[in-house]
Amino acid sequence: MPKREKIQKSKTKKAKLIHKYYERTGFYSFVGKNLKSAILPIIGVILVIFLFNKYVYNINDGLRHFTEVFSRITILSVFFISETLLGLIPPEIFIAWTKKTETPIINLALLATLSYSGGLISYFLGRMTLKVEAIKEYLEVKMAKNLKNTKKWGGILILVGALLPLPFSIACVAAGMIKYPFKNVIFFGLFRFARFAIYAWAIFKVVH
Repeated sequence: MPKREKIQKSKTKKAKLIHKYYERTGFYSFVGKNLKSAILPIIGVILVIFLFNKYVYNINDGLRHFTEVFSRITILSVFFISETLLGLIPPEIFIAWTKKTETPIINLALLATLSYSGGLISYFLGRMTLKVEAIKEYLEVKMAKNLKNTKKWGGILILVGALLPLPFSIACVAAGMIKYPFKNVIFFGLFRFARFAIYAWAIFKVVH
């Protein structure tokens, strides 16, 4: 058997084994469930913004006031802190803000970069918590499901956290706590940029 054919056969066998593993552990149902649950929040966000803008308060005026009161550095700093500390503020607010700036694409790219960087820092925060027994025990109880899934599926869960409306930093903290390889977090986390692009496309349709 030619060497190339052996390599191809080996890759095919490995792919089948991975497929069976994910199928057996329930990974596909987990991702499918989250993908389905992600559609409603996206539609919900757009609908809420549209209705709020039409019947409650003009978002464009609010965002204009927001940009006048707070400096660009302040807004980006608050966003970075939020994305580092478990995603305390919905990023959609900041994505809508970028539309009202003079350079929306640049600011959107900055937001995505800060969110990505915040997730990487969260990874090391997760590593640090292992040194504090009380925090370690607390997080292991509160984040038991995240830790369990991260141990089983590793980078795929980071990918899910990066793309879906789930706190990306929580997935990264969990990855740090189980000492998941940092280089894999760096790679899978890059899909965070795709998430910001998709949400920006939807939100920019509402904000003018």
